[in-house]
Amino acid sequence: MGRRRKGKPLLAPSANAGMVPVMRRRKTRQLPSATHSWSVLKNPFEPQSIFSQDRVEAIHQASLDVLQNLGIKVLLPEAIELLTKHGAAASGQMLRIGSDMVEAALASAPKSFTLHAPNRARNLPVAPGQLIFTPGGGCPNVSDAIRGRRAGDLASYQDAVRLMQSFDVIHKLSPAPEPQDIPVHLRHYAMMQTQMGLGDKALTVYGRGRQQVQECFDIIQAALDLSDAEFTAAPYCSTVINTNSPRMLDRPMAQALIDFARAGQMCIVTPFCLAGAMAPITIAGALTLQHAEALAAITLNQLAKPGAPVMYGGFGSNVDMKSGAPSFGTPEHIQMSIGSGQMARHIGLPWRSAAGSAANTKDRQAPHDTAKQPWRCPPDHATMCIPAAGWLEGGLTFGFEKFIQDIEALQAIAHLCKPVAADTAAIGLDAIGQVAPGGHFFETDQTLKHYSTAFLEPVNADLTNFGTWQKNGALTAEARATAKWQAILHDFTAPPGAEERMGRREAMMPQFTQAGGAPVLEGTLPQTRAKARLNQRRPRPLSQRAKLQCPHVIRRAGRRSTPG
Repeated sequence: MGRRRKGKPLLAPSANAGMVPVMRRRKTRQLPSATHSWSVLKNPFEPQSIFSQDRVEAIHQASLDVLQNLGIKVLLPEAIELLTKHGAAASGQMLRIGSDMVEAALASAPKSFTLHAPNRARNLPVAPGQLIFTPGGGCPNVSDAIRGRRAGDLASYQDAVRLMQSFDVIHKLSPAPEPQDIPVHLRHYAMMQTQMGLGDKALTVYGRGRQQVQECFDIIQAALDLSDAEFTAAPYCSTVINTNSPRMLDRPMAQALIDFARAGQMCIVTPFCLAGAMAPITIAGALTLQHAEALAAITLNQLAKPGAPVMYGGFGSNVDMKSGAPSFGTPEHIQMSIGSGQMARHIGLPWRSAAGSAANTKDRQAPHDTAKQPWRCPPDHATMCIPAAGWLEGGLTFGFEKFIQDIEALQAIAHLCKPVAADTAAIGLDAIGQVAPGGHFFETDQTLKHYSTAFLEPVNADLTNFGTWQKNGALTAEARATAKWQAILHDFTAPPGAEERMGRREAMMPQFTQAGGAPVLEGTLPQTRAKARLNQRRPRPLSQRAKLQCPHVIRRAGRRSTPG
């Protein structure tokens, strides 16, 4: 926790700061996360499978057949040109990609790399066997027990980032809920300012057009005081790439695959294949489509820059065949996850799994839906889980109580990643010998030495007996979660270094805003304004990379499959 200078705060104080003193009667207990280091997790478990290896190979070959014979629709002319230049056959926007192109891309994609954070101590190894948790992005709404469900705004997004920063088991920041009170052409400024002003974890940037992406890169580079060579040599941010299932890659996503690769930044390729709706109704069929779309996106990414950091991903589940609504936490969701892990291991890349909840409110269903999937991450050998906390309504809402309840499960999983001691002291023959038959171990030397750290302390669960629980107000899990997030926001201070990072890019935001922002749609800036926009991009001269990558923004043609 960092100290603030006197004067203007880094960002607006939490809107909930005044709630806590009324309800708190004693000092908040230290969060369990403060006594555990979960900033880097390594999976200790063996992977599980639902398919034999010959069936995995059959799915892989079927996916290659989809790309080579059926093809994928690509809406971005630049992407079509890049793919055809390297051998893809084009018929309008339909491209057929040969298996040789795919295999070359898989050979160049790195099997491991480091995702850098503003705080070097929070750098994340990205490799098979690591485990990274992050909330999802793109939720247009936000919900809590105090203010109810409402459209996302900047104050709520700032509070959400404060919560993400406060738990070590959340490893990178996410763009949720969306601050819809900020116009889209200016929103990326506010979101970058929030992430770096209130946090020091790995950053997320939306792929919402070339100009917005480049501005975010420039902001990160200036805030972290990086040279052009330092920025392009390692990823300092990531974006999620969603295909438009079935078999389509839209303009913003194709553009992001190219731009992030050329800048050396990380793409998390994630088809959103819902069995029975956007994919075949069978698990194997849905995985075949998912794998084909992921391979196509990875191929485009690696053609833009061989060796660019990229992650395989799958957000596969099923739909409710009565309503057509997405379902999460179902047996089919789990089967898709296990199968996705097998496909990722088959091609040798780190991979992103996904949790989620279809619950419409923060009831018992909500954490139950979500918890099933993070618990699958260790046996599925998922490298990253997005969303791991806070999701409601299939991604339409970020819930504060839901976030706290999900943290409970994530910390339990993180605890299981710790090695279990089995040395002589842990086996404890001396302790066993100190207790007579029928006695107790409360006062053994071993217990007295380890009683305060032996077991994981819950974040929100109440482990007292009924009488004590009733005496303390008979608070439900939801009520305790409300008190928890209120207390965290009340006591929050920005991490060390945030003020310095904010200061390095202080001059950039007014310049960007005065120049008109960066609309997502291509051609909405008049030529004179566009030239002025380029002349005011950064306090120091533009790099050659920035000049080449900012001819303006792209036209948003096609829909975004999922909020990420």
